[in-house]
Amino acid sequence: MAARVGRNDFQILVLSGPSGSGKTTVVERLINESTVKLVKAISATTRPQRKGEVDGVAYYFLTTDEFVKRRDQGDFLETAEVFGAGYWYGTLKSEIQRAKDNQGWAFLEIDVQGALKVMEIYPEALTIFLQPPSLEVCEQRLRNRATDSEETIQRRLRKVHEELALADRYCYQVVNDDLDRAVDEIKTIIGKHSL
Repeated sequence: MAARVGRNDFQILVLSGPSGSGKTTVVERLINESTVKLVKAISATTRPQRKGEVDGVAYYFLTTDEFVKRRDQGDFLETAEVFGAGYWYGTLKSEIQRAKDNQGWAFLEIDVQGALKVMEIYPEALTIFLQPPSLEVCEQRLRNRATDSEETIQRRLRKVHEELALADRYCYQVVNDDLDRAVDEIKTIIGKHSL
């Protein structure tokens, strides 16, 4: 169990879960409903900016050279090449400071490998693993997106298995079998750690 923090103390909240576990929806709900101010860390990426995405809001869009330079300078908490697409993602250390400056908790929605790195640096971080109700539901959610090729879906499903095997490294595991219940459970966990 993570160490308790005082009401006015700063905390790092990490939420991970496999593709198809419903992380994005849960994160949006938590930011809007948590009694603790959550400041979502904005990830940096080398992938191209999509239509409608704003730099510094959706992501910090960096060239590969900028990303590598900042990584080599030690600016990142964690980095990873995601799903072999050749694009890099990472969490800048400055995002932790941005949350502190905004008098909120740093809220990192990151993959398991990134979370394990954050746990090494911040062992007191409050970590929650969002479990899908079943592998079948996870696969169905991935297919319903209709954005990935069959090869990408299979690669994501292999990664789901790898990530599920590491779920016990987290302080808490919450099953997202019912969205409202899962969000309420996480809000209760956050509340316990803000007393």
